[in-house]
Amino acid sequence: MRDLFENAAPANPLEAARRGARPVLPKRFYQRAMAAREGEAYALRLDDKPVRTPAGRLLAAPTLALAEALAAEWDAQRDVIDPAKMPLTRLANSIIDGVADRPGPVAAEVAKYLGSDLVCYRAASPRGLAERQARHWDPILGWARDALGAHFLLGEGVVHVAQPAPALAAARAAIPNDPWRLGAVHTITTLTGSALIALALAQGRLTADEACAAAHVDEDWNMEQWGRDELALDRRALRFAELQAAALVLKNL
Repeated sequence: MRDLFENAAPANPLEAARRGARPVLPKRFYQRAMAAREGEAYALRLDDKPVRTPAGRLLAAPTLALAEALAAEWDAQRDVIDPAKMPLTRLANSIIDGVADRPGPVAAEVAKYLGSDLVCYRAASPRGLAERQARHWDPILGWARDALGAHFLLGEGVVHVAQPAPALAAARAAIPNDPWRLGAVHTITTLTGSALIALALAQGRLTADEACAAAHVDEDWNMEQWGRDELALDRRALRFAELQAAALVLKNL
């Protein structure tokens, strides 16, 4: 299991197909996945045997609900175990192995996005795109202003806008310290290109669907003008599965 998940993140079947790669997936070897109390956490067990992360740590969640969600993901595997269909397990592995011991650098990576956040950069034209960006992104900026006390400035095009230091500090203060919440926020930030979208989702201002829609305003507009891009939609489906896993973590802590 360690080798399987260590070499699978992030799994992208489209890229694998283009490279002609044909990964050999292990057959399902267990009858049942379950959650069991392990100290102050809840561990995933396969036929009552513990599961380890790629770094050899116990795959365990801080809440029973989250551990049961992990077990359900493993139970959903049929003939083979496919990491590409297990975004919650991959996220849990990354939190346990990569975030728990270094929350500071991970939070700093999230904070970097605040300086050039997606929702702050608007199109000058066409008018329809600018209006759609405002419809999706203005409420997020309004939430940041009212809930966090962070007043962000808007820019046009790709010209960098220096954000006020008080706004950056106020938004940075909202980045969670708990490794599981932090890992989920980091994942959402990198998937959407926006720390503000991630923080709004973490604090219940956005749903996963709304966060995904906000992150793909420009892409959706372009497809409406020029036609559907099936490869882009396939990639989005993979990213959305990752985003849903992160939202599930936030919901079940």
